Amino acid sequence: MYCVYIIFSEVLSKYYTGQTNNIDDRLRRHNNGLSSSTKSGKPWVLIYKIEFKTRSEAMLLELKIKKRGAQRYLTDIGFF
Repeated sequence: MYCVYIIFSEVLSKYYTGQTNNIDDRLRRHNNGLSSSTKSGKPWVLIYKIEFKTRSEAMLLELKIKKRGAQRYLTDIGFF
């Protein structure tokens, strides 16, 4: 299984969207500064995830969210 996830940094007041097949490990890597794109926003909090059977499905949604913007996507689906 693959999932698309959105994490949030209160320090930066920013969202980050990604996809992975191991959400626990990926979140740990974000919070341990092992990802250059997110190391300055620690701690990151998982606020949304959705699972897919294939990586290609996950990648399509990840791209859609990144084009739209995470906060806008979350508003569109009624998250806020």
